[in-house]
Amino acid sequence: MVAQIVDKGMVAVEKSLRQVIDSDIDTLHDASHHIIESGGKRIRPRLTLLAYLAAGGDRPETVVDLAAAIEMVHTATLVHDDINDHSLTRRGKVTVHARWGRTFALLTGDYLFTKVYELMAPYGAPYNVIMAEACVKLVEGETLQAVAAKAGQMDREIYKTIIARKTASLFEAGAYMGALLAGADDQMATALHDFGHNLGLAFQIMDDILDIIGDPEVTGKPVGLDVAKGMGVMMAQNGNKRPAGQPVATAVADVSTEIERDGVTEMLARLRDSGAVEVARQQAQEVASRARTALYRVPASPARDALEDLIDMVMEREQ
Repeated sequence: MVAQIVDKGMVAVEKSLRQVIDSDIDTLHDASHHIIESGGKRIRPRLTLLAYLAAGGDRPETVVDLAAAIEMVHTATLVHDDINDHSLTRRGKVTVHARWGRTFALLTGDYLFTKVYELMAPYGAPYNVIMAEACVKLVEGETLQAVAAKAGQMDREIYKTIIARKTASLFEAGAYMGALLAGADDQMATALHDFGHNLGLAFQIMDDILDIIGDPEVTGKPVGLDVAKGMGVMMAQNGNKRPAGQPVATAVADVSTEIERDGVTEMLARLRDSGAVEVARQQAQEVASRARTALYRVPASPARDALEDLIDMVMEREQ
C-alpha cells in the first residue's frame, strides 16, 4: 500500500516539477526542462514523502509541492556545479552549460532557485524558514569546499563540515518538514531529522567513492572530478601514501602534486589500490548505522520500513 502511495506521489512530484518551470522565454523553458527531464534518483523527494507517511500523514497530496521544492533546489545546484566543474555530461546527457553556454546556464540555475519560492509559498512558516536555512547551509558548504580545496587544507573535520552542510542539509530538511506537515511531535520530528541528516552524510560519502571507482557509463558523469580539484579526497585519503605524523593538509598538497605529474587516471588507480576506498566505505557504514538508529525512534510501520530501505539503496548505489 505504501509503495503505491509513494509511486503515485512521485508521479505527482514529477508533474509539479515540469509545470512550475514552464516559461514563455524559450531558453529558460528548454534548458530547465532539459535538466529536470534528464532523470535522477529523486531520493530527496522520496525521503520527504516517506517521512510524512512515517509520521502519520494521511493526505500525501499535501506534501507533493514541498517534495518537489527540495528536488528543485538540488537540481539548481547541479546546473551551477557543472559550470564550476566544467562538466560536459550529467545523468548521461549533455550539461546545460555545455549546450546553452555559461551565461544561460547561470540564469537557468537562478531560474530554478526562484521557482523554489513559488513551490514553497503556500506552506508559510515554519517551512519556508527551514528551507531557507537549508539553502544557506548548502551554499556555505559549497563555499567551504572550494576554499579548502584551493588552500590545500581539506582535512577530515573540514570534510565532515562540508558534507553536513552541502548535502545533509537538504536531506534533513526534507525529512523534518515532511514530519512536521504530518503533525509529528517534537520527538518524532527530531528522529526523522536525524535520520535524514545521517542518510545525507552516507549518500555524499558514497558519491565521493563513486568519483574514484564509478563507471561513467553507469553514473552518467565523468569520474575523478573531485580528485582533480582536491575535493572529496580526504574521506578516502591514501593513508599508505601519507607518512606517519604528516599533516592531512600536506597529504592533500601531495595529491595535487601527483595529479599534475601523473594525471587523474593514475591518481585514481593509486587511491583504488591504497585501501582508501575501504576506509571510506567504513565511514559511510558508520553514519548509515546512525541513520538506522535514529529511524528506530519512529514507530514501526510500512513507511518506516521503506525509509530503512533507502539506507540500503544509498549504500549499494552504483550511480
